Amino acid sequence: MKIVRDKISIDELRTMSEKMFARLVKAVVDVEQGIMAVDAELHVDLEALLLENESEQDNLWGINLHPDKAEGQDFVEFDSMINIRPAIGNRSRYVENKQIRDKIILIVTQLVQK
Repeated sequence: MKIVRDKISIDELRTMSEKMFARLVKAVVDVEQGIMAVDAELHVDLEALLLENESEQDNLWGINLHPDKAEGQDFVEFDSMINIRPAIGNRSRYVENKQIRDKIILIVTQLVQK
């Protein structure tokens, strides 16, 4: 597991994805701090890592990165069990709020060097 505060290369993400069945990299983005944690079997492990490093629960959103689709719209997939939060209006695994999705895309774009 790794916290990305500056940059991570698409090649490093590709290497991480090789150990996953679907060739993806699980990530959790902190939309307040503009950072993300990557490279675990479960989003909840990445979430715990960020919480240990002063992130707040309501700012954390789980995604999947598909390095082999880095040039397309399918690079970021908004799907994680940690996203189910009825108390703040997110009732599914998908990030339902468009503003939050846009912020996640912006952060991922800033952190991933293609």
